[in-house]
Amino acid sequence: MKVSVVTVSRNSAVTLPDTLRSVATQSHPNVEHIVIDGASTDATCEVVKRYGTHVAKFLSEPDRGIYDAMNKGLAMATGDIVGFLNADDRYAEEHVLERVVRAMDKDNLDALFGDVAFFRADDPQRVVRRYRSDRFHPRRLAWGWMPAHPALFMRRSVYQRVGPFRTDYRIAGDFELIARVFKDEKIRYRHLAEVLVMMRTGGVSTSGWRNTLILNQEVLRACRENGIPTNLLKILSKYPAKFLEYLWP
Repeated sequence: MKVSVVTVSRNSAVTLPDTLRSVATQSHPNVEHIVIDGASTDATCEVVKRYGTHVAKFLSEPDRGIYDAMNKGLAMATGDIVGFLNADDRYAEEHVLERVVRAMDKDNLDALFGDVAFFRADDPQRVVRRYRSDRFHPRRLAWGWMPAHPALFMRRSVYQRVGPFRTDYRIAGDFELIARVFKDEKIRYRHLAEVLVMMRTGGVSTSGWRNTLILNQEVLRACRENGIPTNLLKILSKYPAKFLEYLWP
């Protein structure tokens, strides 16, 4: 099966080479890497030209935010399976996509997700947190739980059925799409109990209390718009468990 990996970038010249190499060195033989750049003003485009010999499609133009850029990549994807890898992240090792394809093909899955390990930019070998996606279940959407998005792989047919990312969300557009996909619990999925993606700390959804406030407001809105009964106390109740991820990474 063909895997489309979509990377969205914006002024990512420093970190993008690691991401490009991470995809280029995957052992799975049929990978389509799509890079969507938001008209960067740094050397991002030059980095793609220099390191992106395995990039199948590259687009650099202004966009209306990260989810608009993701939708552009999704529209260009031709793979049976689609995954999103951020421009400052990398796959944990070279066989990640091979194992994803094998598992999804064997069990005829619509979706598969694994864990994400967070590391500091100044100390790439030190894992400071592990996002354990096994805590997710469709019934836990009301509590704001979701699988780690960079470690989530879904068949392109799922996106064709439920539609693209909502561009009127600033931070929780990935949660809203996951709510749309998993709310009826009919999707065939499973968790792969291993780290699939290495992720730098400091992403938009974890940077500061203002973004955390916006995130939780949007999660509450996404649940309500998808008919999932919840309230803000329910959504906030997941944070003690998330704090433990820092204590035992």
